[in-house]
Amino acid sequence: MRIDIDTYKEILDTLTRNKSRSFLTGFGVFWGVFMLVALIGGGKGLEEMLSNNFKGFATNSAIIFAQPTTKPYAGFRKGREWQMTYRDVERLKSQVADVDVVSPMVSMWQRSIVFGDRKALGTVKGLLPEYAKVEEPSLFYGRYLNDMDMLQRRKVCVIGKKIYKTLFPGGGDPCGQLVRIDSMYYSIVGVDYSSGNISINGRAEESVLIPLTLMQQAYNRGDGVGLISITGRPGVKMSEITPRVREVIARAHKVDPTDEKAVTIYNTEVMFGMVDSLFTGVNFLIWLVGIGTLLAGAIGVSNIMMVTVRERTTEIGIRRAIGATPRTILSQIISESIALTAVAGMSGVLFAVLILQLLELGNTTDGIIEAHFQISFWTAVGAVALLSVLGVLAGLAPAVRAMSIKPVDAMRDE
Repeated sequence: MRIDIDTYKEILDTLTRNKSRSFLTGFGVFWGVFMLVALIGGGKGLEEMLSNNFKGFATNSAIIFAQPTTKPYAGFRKGREWQMTYRDVERLKSQVADVDVVSPMVSMWQRSIVFGDRKALGTVKGLLPEYAKVEEPSLFYGRYLNDMDMLQRRKVCVIGKKIYKTLFPGGGDPCGQLVRIDSMYYSIVGVDYSSGNISINGRAEESVLIPLTLMQQAYNRGDGVGLISITGRPGVKMSEITPRVREVIARAHKVDPTDEKAVTIYNTEVMFGMVDSLFTGVNFLIWLVGIGTLLAGAIGVSNIMMVTVRERTTEIGIRRAIGATPRTILSQIISESIALTAVAGMSGVLFAVLILQLLELGNTTDGIIEAHFQISFWTAVGAVALLSVLGVLAGLAPAVRAMSIKPVDAMRDE
């Protein structure tokens, strides 16, 4: 059988056209993989960033505070002002069995905290040591408030991150230094680096914590409290004990137990549940969009390989005529499909990892990475495995068509 120069030129032209088509198709796979990996990493980073806003805060907690009544009760008109007291702490501990921690708080806003010639504004909070189980501190220096501070009414304080940086711009351990709040001096015993955005009478980084017993005495606050934080025992849902908590406090202050606005209970369980539901939906959308884009690229690979087989009919016929088996033709087409998919896909993975690394570096504060955008090792392995499967599937139909080409038909097409 004679192969003339025109046949060689046709094969060369076909290969040249396939290069441009292969590039466009490969870009489709590249973009699909890039979108999938970038969306997974980006979604993970965004979830971590949002979770950092609630970092250290108990997920099975609730905040109770008093507001004017909205219903008449026990001879009192609606709109009556009332206040919770320290006795409510003992009531909740004794009458609500599923409550674990009960921690009252008294606050003073926009107070001047002075050290030397530097001044910062912040919220002064009177707390019990148990509050650390509600909003876990992240101590950078020193310690938290303890029971001896309460018993002896020590003039000590724990300052937040923002106040520390304002009063001590040069850094260093400030423990033992004296700061003035109003006309009283307090010895710093700790620095809390918590940076969550949950604001319980003021953000943690803008707060100064002092013993509750000292605040009650020094500022003549009596036994009144601004709010009470509670946590449930392990396995207990706050939504199940919220009605009982409201009833105990309401009856003690002659407030209608059904008046949910008068005894306002902010249940963090609901908030955390909403966040979990949000990211469940976001993750589903990420996988849907990413895999859809990737499948579109794989279909493009299949189409270009089908066009390639059609244009290489003569070449395939010649190879069959000189002894190439159908299995050889099958392996050639599938190998080309896998190679095209793998090269484009791995390039997409590498480019996505580079972009995610830049995002991660951009979310660094004080040398600490705020959120990790990188994908896990097994996610990358899964992407490679998915690419291999798609490469085989994309080349399967074109390979079957190539196997069905007979030498005689190829010569007739020529």
